[in-house]
Amino acid sequence: MSSSGADPGDLEDAELIARSVTRPDWFSAIFDRHAAHIHRYLVRRIGPAAAEDALGEAFLVAFRKREGYDTERRDARPWLYGIATNLVAQRRREEAKELKLREALGPPVHEEGHAERIAEQVTAASMGKLLDSALAELSDGDRDALTLFAGENLSYGEVASALGIPLGTVRSRLNRARRKVRETLGHPEITTSKEIASHG
Repeated sequence: MSSSGADPGDLEDAELIARSVTRPDWFSAIFDRHAAHIHRYLVRRIGPAAAEDALGEAFLVAFRKREGYDTERRDARPWLYGIATNLVAQRRREEAKELKLREALGPPVHEEGHAERIAEQVTAASMGKLLDSALAELSDGDRDALTLFAGENLSYGEVASALGIPLGTVRSRLNRARRKVRETLGHPEITTSKEIASHG
C-alpha cells in the first residue's frame, strides 16, 4: 500500500499513468500488466531474439511519453501496441538500409559460402510456412492491422487507436489483408482469426 492510500494494482491504466508522472515507480505496474502481451506481439513481428530488446525499448518510450497520455483511454494496451508497432517499423527500415548497403558493397570473398548457406536455410524455412509467406506479402499497414486484430484480439476501435488511423481505414486494411491472404493461399475458406493468429 502506498503512502497516498491507493494501491497501484487497484487503479485503471489511465489513472495509474497519470499518477506515475509524480510517482515514476508506479509505472512498473503498467509493465507488469501488459509486458506479456506486448512481448508476444513483438515475437510475432520480429522474432524472439529481437523482441527482448524491443520490449524494453517500447516501455522506455512509453515511460518517457507518459505525461502526454490521453487519460480518456482507460486501457493502455492499444497505446503500447502503437509504440511497439512504430519500433517494428523503425527496425525494418534500419534493416532495409543495412541490407542495401551490404548488397552495394558485396560480401567479402571468404563470407560468400556462409552467406549462401544462410540464405538457403532462410528460404527453406519460409517455404515451409505458407501462411507466414502470405502475411509477409502484405503492406506494412495491412500487416500491422491484421496482426493486432487477429493475433492480439484487439477490436477495430483499439486497432485504430493503436495505429492512430480512422476506424474506416482499419476496416479497409483488414478487408484488403484478408483478401490478399486468401488469394495467396488459394484457399478462400482460410480466413479465421484463429488461423491467422497462430501464424502471426
